[in-house]
Amino acid sequence: MGAQAQAIRSETFMPEDAGQLAPVLSFLKAHEMATGSAAQARYALVGVDEHDRIELPERVHAVLKRVVEAMLMGRAVTLAPQSMILTTQQAADLLGVSRPTVVRLISDNQIAADRVGNRHRLQLDDVLAYKESRRARQYDALSETSVSVDAGEDPDLIREQLREARKAVAARRRAGTRA
Repeated sequence: MGAQAQAIRSETFMPEDAGQLAPVLSFLKAHEMATGSAAQARYALVGVDEHDRIELPERVHAVLKRVVEAMLMGRAVTLAPQSMILTTQQAADLLGVSRPTVVRLISDNQIAADRVGNRHRLQLDDVLAYKESRRARQYDALSETSVSVDAGEDPDLIREQLREARKAVAARRRAGTRA
């Protein structure tokens, strides 16, 4: 495998020593607080030699910070480079659904896609926008089916309230699909 191909493959990084990550995260947060939002923050990677330094774009800094935060919480981090144009299988993998589900979403005009011959091509931005809207709908559904619970309330009453909330959401969903 060539160096170029090796550089763009997916790779998962496991958290190892949280003691090494804490100072990095502390530095990043302290620097943000010190510079404030008015100052133009500049970030760099610095090597051993004083002239061994490269400026980092703000977006790269944001990615680095998220990686360090996740690893500090004991989570593994996977970097998976994506093309800006996806196949239906790549979109399915990104969304965590089957390829036929993505094809159905395209047919239902829930995700935009271009047809190239007999295949669909999707824009990464469109797939990510759909993923975000799906997440928002899921959170809305969760909040609609939630009820306040007091420790002294009757469990049967709570079950009935939840049942009614779910029925109301299901009725709205059915009414929306018929429209």
